[in-house]
Amino acid sequence: MGVKKIPMRMCVVTREKYPKQELLRIVKFEDEVSVDPTGKKNGKGCYIKKSREVVDKARRNKAIDRALETTVLESLYDEILKYID
Repeated sequence: MGVKKIPMRMCVVTREKYPKQELLRIVKFEDEVSVDPTGKKNGKGCYIKKSREVVDKARRNKAIDRALETTVLESLYDEILKYID
């Protein structure tokens, strides 16, 4: 039996690749942006590293807004922090 491949994804803030389990998926579906802890929701998704510093940086430079091509509400960042803590 071979070695199992680990799926890698890129964080939209740090632009570094991490294993999928270390990242949190954010999804835009029908103009609604939400956190996707399962990683299986429909829609356009982007990944962010599970780190308070990275979330604060994303809030400042609007990385999630650019990745999902929409305006993200401040409440989404608070929701992301709840999943990280």
